[in-house]
Amino acid sequence: MTETETLVNRIKEGLQEKKGRRIVIVDMTALEAVCSYFVICEGTSNTHINAVTDAALEYVRTTTGMKPLAVDGLSNATWVAVDYGDVMVHVFDQASRQYYNLEHLWSDAKLTVVPDLV
Repeated sequence: MTETETLVNRIKEGLQEKKGRRIVIVDMTALEAVCSYFVICEGTSNTHINAVTDAALEYVRTTTGMKPLAVDGLSNATWVAVDYGDVMVHVFDQASRQYYNLEHLWSDAKLTVVPDLV
């Protein structure tokens, strides 16, 4: 497993820690894209979106030592973007996720749907 694949798994686990919903991993490694992976999920409220994002950031930091290059959107918490360079994390509210529909921008990308934890 590459360092990038490990990072994707740690991000997924961090999002699941606070019950991030409808997680999808978009694998763009075979495409010419700005990064190799998107990890997309949604929260149920602004508070939940912030909690999910914070949990993922902390989990990645403690398990890999990696910190993001940038985090944007925490103040309004309808769409938070976290930039790890080769991996972008997007945490949306339901309406914003439906509107931007990021998981379907690259039709050739491989999508992995992660089942919600109960």
